[in-house]
Amino acid sequence: MQESADLFGEQERYVKGLIKVVIFHNDQNLYSVLKVRVHETTEEIDEKEITVTGYFPLLHEDEVYTFYGSFTNHPKFGQQFQTEHFRKELPQTKEGIIQYLSSDLFKGIGKKTAEAIVEKLGESAISKILENPSVLEGIPKINKEKSKQLAEALISHQGLERIMIALNQLGFGPQLAMKIYQVYKDETLSIIQANPYQLVQDVEGIGFVRADELGKQLGIIDQDPERIKAACHYNIETMCLQEGHVYLTIDQLVMKTKELLDRSQQSGIQEETILNEIEALQEENKIIVEDGRAYMPTLFYAEHGLAKNIKKVLEQTEYDDLFPESEFLLSLGQLEERMNVQYAPSQKDAIQKALMSPMLLLTGGPGTGKTTVIKGIVELYADLHGCSLNVNDYKKEEPFPIVLVAPTGRAAKRMSEATGMPAVTIHRLLKWNGADGFEHGEDNPIAGKLIIIDEVSMVDIWIANQLFKALPENIQVIMVGDEDQLPSVGPGQVLKDLLSAQIIPTVRLTDIYRQAEGSSIIELAHDIKNGTLPANIVTPTADRSFIQCTQAQMKEVIEKVINSAIRKGYSAKDIQILAPMYRGSAGIDQLNLLLQELFNPKAPNKREIKYGEIVYRNGDKILQLVNQPDSNVFNGDIGEIVSIFYAKENTEKEDMIVVSFDGNEVTYTKQDFNQFTHAFCCSIHKSQGSEFPIVVLPIVKGYFRMLRRNLIYTAITRSKRSLVLCGEKEALKWGISNNDSSERQTSLMLKLIGVNDNPIDDELQKELPFPLADANIGMENITPYDFME
Repeated sequence: MQESADLFGEQERYVKGLIKVVIFHNDQNLYSVLKVRVHETTEEIDEKEITVTGYFPLLHEDEVYTFYGSFTNHPKFGQQFQTEHFRKELPQTKEGIIQYLSSDLFKGIGKKTAEAIVEKLGESAISKILENPSVLEGIPKINKEKSKQLAEALISHQGLERIMIALNQLGFGPQLAMKIYQVYKDETLSIIQANPYQLVQDVEGIGFVRADELGKQLGIIDQDPERIKAACHYNIETMCLQEGHVYLTIDQLVMKTKELLDRSQQSGIQEETILNEIEALQEENKIIVEDGRAYMPTLFYAEHGLAKNIKKVLEQTEYDDLFPESEFLLSLGQLEERMNVQYAPSQKDAIQKALMSPMLLLTGGPGTGKTTVIKGIVELYADLHGCSLNVNDYKKEEPFPIVLVAPTGRAAKRMSEATGMPAVTIHRLLKWNGADGFEHGEDNPIAGKLIIIDEVSMVDIWIANQLFKALPENIQVIMVGDEDQLPSVGPGQVLKDLLSAQIIPTVRLTDIYRQAEGSSIIELAHDIKNGTLPANIVTPTADRSFIQCTQAQMKEVIEKVINSAIRKGYSAKDIQILAPMYRGSAGIDQLNLLLQELFNPKAPNKREIKYGEIVYRNGDKILQLVNQPDSNVFNGDIGEIVSIFYAKENTEKEDMIVVSFDGNEVTYTKQDFNQFTHAFCCSIHKSQGSEFPIVVLPIVKGYFRMLRRNLIYTAITRSKRSLVLCGEKEALKWGISNNDSSERQTSLMLKLIGVNDNPIDDELQKELPFPLADANIGMENITPYDFME
């Protein structure tokens, strides 16, 4: 292997030394912390042993490596050498090479075999084998199998280092380089050199522009088919994930691809050429084209699968006239008497349709009694079917007949509190195992006779398909949601499409019952839904107020509101600040800094830990950003930091934070701190499925790109008892008038009503994995509105 000066120039800074201890190694992202005894270095240091950090495979202790990078000063752990790339120092003499090859690292290679290798290949034996394993042919005692094993072992121990150096020269940082290596292993360089655009599809974090820069560096011409196909694939995936579409029209895909290619290289690609490569992608099953629409395969099959399974449920006929109307009305009357409630005609209609139909859509705004109807359906189902609602009455192997699910943990908790029955998230119900997918599916359906799915507006097309795939035969399905709320973060608009298809029995609740209890919040929500702003919006009511201020005054106003609430005995658990944007002086990030000091200020005996620019303290309110099924905590769950442990205090030698999610304690080590953030203030999207006693909602003109009617409506309907609006009346009025919900492009409705009901290769569909990455990973500070002009 060449010396550092040959590869990088004389100024390359390095530390060469013996690894004494591997202090920490993360198997997922390969981040490592090492203690190294220094043999040689370009740096001026006094210590004989230093800490080296970087992204490595599990390196061997008591072996010599050279680490290239620079010293940094960690605020807690002091001086560390941060590695950009590295290499293992190979023996330079024949004796050293023989000893190395006959070591325990290479099974089946004894001293005599090692001597034979060195005798034929000389002192450069190792580099020759790495460059061309066929040089081992003809050496005594080395058959084809042993030759392969030795070459693979050498590549395993040495190839990564060469690959990392090459990736560094191509401009990839250590973390991204390690990501690439984890995908392609020892084929990394050959794949990149053959088609750098493959990175766009295979490696998270590499977009088309970055791959195109690499392609240009490697001499790939503008008209190269792989370049054009990569741009097409990138556009369709990016547009669907960022804007919630399920497909792009061919015209849209051609236009956007031409824009991307021309902006990147000024190449002037013809539309016909792009169309040819779209056809090639279709032949390779990289995209699916149907009636002028181009889909990612996972989205196409998700729509098809959901439509097919919905129709399958609807075809059940055993629920027609299951109970005589007289029997239903008698049971309903007994239920009203027992629960001391009087159902309105629309609510009675909903309960009856739910019990007499294979499927029901129940929709309505806040205060219209959706929860009351759900409770009634559950109670009456048990009465009419003669089953108990006490889970303790069922044996362990005996399934509970009623299944209650919601997209988020907080929505499931609300559902459970309303019905007095257990409710779970969809991921939990289907038993998501991360990389292994879901345990429940077509071949292993869930158990149950009736399933109620709440907050369906939040469910994207992927998870809806997975849920319906896992339903058993002869199950009744009730879907509940508010069609005026924000759509799902992931692709699709499931609730809207189901309603538009008009093939599922539907009840829309419109009468407002909570308003009778004096809720001006509910009245305001319905005014907003209808596109109007009450003339008395700035006039305080018992449960609502509007504090007029500019964006520059926002922090001061919120500080006064929170301090007043604290003096009255309220805590961070009672109050939720919601904002549309992360950036800006009135954005979520800045407000969280302010709110942390108000709700949970620094104190002498209060533990805290810094992660990047964020300081976390015991008692902080925390928002989970990704699904973590093994710990039973999911995206959108809110918890509280209950313990902080420093690295020097535990055997793992790592900083740790323990967060309690309603009693479920989850421990995070430092590499997982990016899985959560502060929740004193959170995005409106993250608040969906939740309700809070007090909601503070800042609305200013600086949010104009985000202000939409359904966004404001969703925020206001999170408040149970008190709503405090802060900001500019003109901004609120403008947002309510803006009903441009940026229509999503979906075809579920067409598939439900029989349009495009073409035969589908279901076997190919089974081979396509569910997108295991959470839809929000890497988008913690983003909603689809960030991408809307």
